[in-house]
Amino acid sequence: MTQEGASERGGEPAGWLSKWGKIVPAGLAVLVLGVSAAGAQQADGEVFAPLPDVPEIDQAKADLGRSLFFDPRLSGDTASSCSTCHAPDLGWGDGMALSNGYTSVLYFRNAPGLFNVANRNFFMWDGRLDGADLPTLVRDMITESHTMQMDSRLMQERLKQIPDYAEAFQSVFGTDPYGGRIYSAIAEYLKTIRTVDAPFDLFLRGDEDALSAEARRGMDVFAGKANCSACHSGSMLSDGGRHATGVPDHPALAQEADRQITMLRFYATMGTPNYMNLREDVGAYVISKEAEDIGRFATPSLWDVGQTAPYMHSGVFETLGEVVDFYDVGTESLPPLDLSDEEKGDLVAFLESLTGAAPDATRPELPAYQLRARGEN
Repeated sequence: MTQEGASERGGEPAGWLSKWGKIVPAGLAVLVLGVSAAGAQQADGEVFAPLPDVPEIDQAKADLGRSLFFDPRLSGDTASSCSTCHAPDLGWGDGMALSNGYTSVLYFRNAPGLFNVANRNFFMWDGRLDGADLPTLVRDMITESHTMQMDSRLMQERLKQIPDYAEAFQSVFGTDPYGGRIYSAIAEYLKTIRTVDAPFDLFLRGDEDALSAEARRGMDVFAGKANCSACHSGSMLSDGGRHATGVPDHPALAQEADRQITMLRFYATMGTPNYMNLREDVGAYVISKEAEDIGRFATPSLWDVGQTAPYMHSGVFETLGEVVDFYDVGTESLPPLDLSDEEKGDLVAFLESLTGAAPDATRPELPAYQLRARGEN
């Protein structure tokens, strides 16, 4: 089922046994596809594994980044913040099928959630940004004309007029606020956005009672008959790749001229060939310019999928049941699954088990402006 692609970077766990075409870690007493495992692995990669460890976090830097993430003064018109499109109480998305952009701009893709963003291979639905470079992701979202439209020099001067921020930057970085440090602080905060206590993660760590009977059956469907694990595998439940699965554009993209304009402006900035004749979201093609990449999008991680509706790059599906029905029918790229109603229900139950505790939606109290004395700038 293919939010942004993700897979854990790192080596393989030790102690693997092969059975029924799967490779599973030895000596663990959790049933996965009828074998004893707290995870499972195919020859070409992990099927299931617990979430990767929390990355090392500089807490003082992350605390500064948290305030900046919620501060609308980082946008050109001071009306929107990072949290406008990535709200904690909406699964770190915006709850809309297709996102809104800067001021009255309408965007042409869904705003993906940010759970476990520090462990992704790619950022953006087309996979155009390196997952190892969170500060660049932050910079692009703040400075792009269709997102927050902020000039970095204006951003710096605004923050210098806020004593609490000036003091915090001196404490954390030993310098006044400026672009690279601002992006770095927000990136550090993004590392703290994690899946917490998802039943399936607890199950993979040895808690056999964490999954319901329905979710266990759905796990078998996921990795067996439905073969969801072909793309959604490993510790991030994503292969970190880009695939064309036939997911349609949202009807609003064809019906609303403003979304078309935003899309074509994006194509123009990316040097997309013949872009004025394009009316569909072509995905990774804008990056590679290779015809075989038309319609390919980064495989999203499925952790916390119960909190991140609507689904797909186009936000075209409102519920997990709709996603399952879409793949069950099949597309030009994928054969039908022919799942029974019970199998569909079990599969949805398994997907819901990938969701952890709702994040803390408390927004920080933002510091106030105060004019600086002449000569202190």
